[in-house]
Amino acid sequence: MDPAEFFAASRVLIVAGKGGVGKSTMSAALARTAARAGLSTLLIRLTPGGPISRLFAQPDLTKSEQTLHPGADEGESDVRGRLVTPDEALAEYLSDHGLSRITRRLSSSGAIEVVTTAAPGIRDLLVLGRVKGLEARGAADLIVLDAPAAGHAVSFLQSPTGLRGAVGAGPIATQADEVLEMLADPSRCRVMLVTLAEETPVNEVVETAFALEDEIGVALGPVIINALVDVPEGLDTDLDATFDTLIATHAPKISAADTAQLRDAATFRLRWAARQREQVTRLSELLPLAHLTTPYLFSTEPGPQDLETLADALSIGIAELHEDHA
Repeated sequence: MDPAEFFAASRVLIVAGKGGVGKSTMSAALARTAARAGLSTLLIRLTPGGPISRLFAQPDLTKSEQTLHPGADEGESDVRGRLVTPDEALAEYLSDHGLSRITRRLSSSGAIEVVTTAAPGIRDLLVLGRVKGLEARGAADLIVLDAPAAGHAVSFLQSPTGLRGAVGAGPIATQADEVLEMLADPSRCRVMLVTLAEETPVNEVVETAFALEDEIGVALGPVIINALVDVPEGLDTDLDATFDTLIATHAPKISAADTAQLRDAATFRLRWAARQREQVTRLSELLPLAHLTTPYLFSTEPGPQDLETLADALSIGIAELHEDHA
């Protein structure tokens, strides 16, 4: 499938996953992949910090929109980024409704925090309402939302339903209805889940996927299986033969101890890859969604070049998707 067509299928991509699986990194990689396909992209994060600024080699995200990666090459577009917090979302909501004076008073007195915690789910609804407003105004061809971790993602996306049931009418009910309309429309919004090829993350991503479909009704895109290790050429055939050749070729340079350590490392790599393949197979059996895969990055602090590597992998995976799995 053409990546431009894939990303143009929905105007908002909500990226969710268990903490530690690389959700924020995949949000950045998806944004970069979409921009490389020609879509102007706005990457939204809900809390300060995280790896996004490092991946783009840019300052930390703030409430002011900034360019993370300009569309310098032909056919590319830009990636912009910003924070959207509940406080900022409430202030924007009140200003949009002609209540700028109240907004200033709430901000100066610190009362915004009280307002946003007054009702369960109100903070999440305000953020989703802000995203909905950006989507409705055409702030970018694609908005990528780095959502809360999987455990909170379901309650985050359930907030409009919960508040709609608690509020009969008024602006909050209207906001909830409008957000629910966005979440229910696949041409406006999809969720992409991220996991590692490990037992616990796979269990959680399956549980989250069914909860999102059954309880919220939001469309799900392909699952991203992050950090798959490759098997170097030669190790995927006959390990003994490979090392016999290595020893015969480099015997004067490699000691027996070095050879033993290399064999141990190769064996570990093969077992690691085999365990991952088992979990990928299990995920396929438990969850009937297409998969995209990204490679393991042997880096403690991935940067811009690593981001391009991830975008390359996503572009290839998307191009191999069938239309019915997009």
